[in-house]
Amino acid sequence: MKTETEIEKIEFKVTGMSCAACAARVEKKLAGTDGVQSATVNFATGTAAVKHDPARIGPDRLAEIVEQLGYGVLKEKAELRITGMTCAACAARVEKRLNSLPGVQGIVNIATEKAVVEFSPATTDLRQIMQAVTDIGYGAEEINAGGMDAEKEAREREIRWFRNMFLFSAVLSLPLLLYMFGMLFRLTNLPQIIYNPYFQLVLATPIQFVAGWHFYRDAYHVLKNKGANMSVLVALGTTAAYAYSVAVAFFGNYIGTEEVYFETSALIITLILLGRFLEAVAKGKTSEAIKKLMGLQAKTARVIRDSQEMEIPVDQVMVGDVIIVRPGEKIPVDGVLLEGYSSIDESMLTGESLPVDKKVGDTVIGATINKLGTFKFKATKVGRDTALAQIIRIVEDAQGSKAPIQRLADVISGYFVPVVVAIALITFGLWYFIGDPGNFTWALINFTAVLVIACPCALGLATPTSIMVGTGRGAENGILIKGGEYLERAQKINAIVLDKTGTITRGEPTLTDLVVLDSSAGSERDLLVLAAGAEKGSEHPLARAVVQKAEEEGLKPADPEQFAAIPGHGVRAKMQGRELLLGTRKLMEENGVQWDIHESKIEELERHGKTVMIMALDGRAAALLGVADTVKETSAEAVQALQQMGIEVWMITGDNRRTAEAIAAQVSINNVLAEILPEDKANEVQKLQRSGKVVGMVGDGINDAPALATADVGFAVGTGTDVAIEAADITLMSGDLRGVVNSIRLSRATMRNIKQNLFWALIYNTVGIPVAALGFLSPVFAGAAMAFSSVSVVSNALRLKRVKFQQ
Repeated sequence: MKTETEIEKIEFKVTGMSCAACAARVEKKLAGTDGVQSATVNFATGTAAVKHDPARIGPDRLAEIVEQLGYGVLKEKAELRITGMTCAACAARVEKRLNSLPGVQGIVNIATEKAVVEFSPATTDLRQIMQAVTDIGYGAEEINAGGMDAEKEAREREIRWFRNMFLFSAVLSLPLLLYMFGMLFRLTNLPQIIYNPYFQLVLATPIQFVAGWHFYRDAYHVLKNKGANMSVLVALGTTAAYAYSVAVAFFGNYIGTEEVYFETSALIITLILLGRFLEAVAKGKTSEAIKKLMGLQAKTARVIRDSQEMEIPVDQVMVGDVIIVRPGEKIPVDGVLLEGYSSIDESMLTGESLPVDKKVGDTVIGATINKLGTFKFKATKVGRDTALAQIIRIVEDAQGSKAPIQRLADVISGYFVPVVVAIALITFGLWYFIGDPGNFTWALINFTAVLVIACPCALGLATPTSIMVGTGRGAENGILIKGGEYLERAQKINAIVLDKTGTITRGEPTLTDLVVLDSSAGSERDLLVLAAGAEKGSEHPLARAVVQKAEEEGLKPADPEQFAAIPGHGVRAKMQGRELLLGTRKLMEENGVQWDIHESKIEELERHGKTVMIMALDGRAAALLGVADTVKETSAEAVQALQQMGIEVWMITGDNRRTAEAIAAQVSINNVLAEILPEDKANEVQKLQRSGKVVGMVGDGINDAPALATADVGFAVGTGTDVAIEAADITLMSGDLRGVVNSIRLSRATMRNIKQNLFWALIYNTVGIPVAALGFLSPVFAGAAMAFSSVSVVSNALRLKRVKFQQ
């Protein structure tokens, strides 16, 4: 019998329960499981509390039981800063350790030195996760909302450390460098002391064990946990050269040689420290997009509380606060304009340079700039809910993600160091026993060169740095990419499906024509008053277009005496004692209204891309109302650019074919899918996919959600402040279709950049290791090459900041 102290209690959140019966089902199943003493499931809080015997059943099995019942166990997400990593092998080891923990999934990014972990509190808590990282020799600290300054400080601290160690090492290495040149070029005018092996020993020892201590410590932790990384190679290679030189300095007469290689070990460490310093500086530049976005946030807000105007820190603003913004000031949070009007510079969100006019009732977005008048607005979203905060989260998630192309690099990095050590040992053996029999010095030099030339860092940095810069560059231009896989997939698109309304067109229909069919029914003005009165009670976009036109004409339509909306057909109303119908042909047919004699006039309007509504009074056709959703100025340019990129462009809409083809003709689209219901759009996308196309779907992100989710890449266009739409893979903050063109260009440029990085990283090692093994490379030059290989990869990734976008 287990005692009370041997029983553990855990609590976790259960998702997917819709009623108390669900909770009872989960509770019954858990309580009846072997090893569970008791279980209580609270439907109201969605919490399960389980007392169990950990020797018989673990938390991960409990979570599995809940999931087998069709429910979920809520997972938490945390971002950790990982310290002490030196190369891709380190990142792979940390990631492997994280994923070995029960219920934990982690992705480690060597470029950002961060780990994004998703875990179930039922199995492993955050404290245990961080402890697991610490146990294998690295450091882990949680990055929270207010931890960005701490992260920046840590990055600067790392840069300072490498800079100081490099300077310390460089000063001591200078005489050794002179010695190397003296021996190489047989210089005779150098101070004789630099040739003294004991003097060289005094200089090299602090470099080896002070500046180089970082590599020893890191190698120890890695080897202790049966791993290997770049520090192992550096420590092994430099120690071999240093130890051999010490032996020669003291026992050269017995060994039969006087040539020492203190300069080799010292200069290798110095050059690698220089490379790490430059790499740390360059990596800091890859995350500049995040820093820029964070810098956009206003620091204070001027709020009205208790009839008093006061200035408070922006993080103290609450939903419902009334805020005053003056010309030239940043809008602190998201909200709705209550009083006044202005023009707002929203370029930080949309990339659009022209200010946007705002009036009462319009939404304003935090971090945008008020250009014109003073106004008041009510805060609706604050803190982590603002558009800017959501953008930052999306960009951070994307920068921490892995593109599928990185899998190759991950696999290679996992085997890289052990293979290099094996090659180095084989090189030593072949030179010592076959190449130059008995020449220990030459065998050792080539052994060291092989160890030092090999660098998994460049391979590990090849993909994540490009992803970071690419997604950051996109965010700066209003393109939010959810992850590396979507950035990679976008460049493969060869067919684009564009939703018509709100994507190609403005999505704001306007009444352009009112054709009187029966003059006895009244004048054009009279009929507009009646039509607007009937449509006042409808929320349909076409109805709003009629009402808006009447308001523009200065008309004040009366409320209908009776009103009924007929979904998909139109409206029926009683106005001024007259029976009024306004809607489709089918509505007229069902009510016995003769309209077909006016078919030619209807077709003429539809040929110009207008949606036609028929208006009938007391059973007789009285007028035709033509409503047009005008094409955006940049849509034709964007379509042409897509076609020039070799992409097949399709338009999809629920409109009738004649109207659809008229709109398509305006933007030079030949492939038209008309009269498609919203629920059938996904099927049309699938048909294209079955024909072998890689399909991108572009829509408003709400009505088109099924199609966006079905497509290989979903683009949400013009979503305003709703940037966190789940269905889309890429969100375009502006309503400009050129954002789709820019997204694909960015994807192509990023993938080209990644392939360049991978090519040079692989070629570098493929060529460098054999050259070193064949004895054609000095260990010092090998160290320099290794140090700068990572810097070159990061520098190449930074070129993505210069990608040209269509403006």
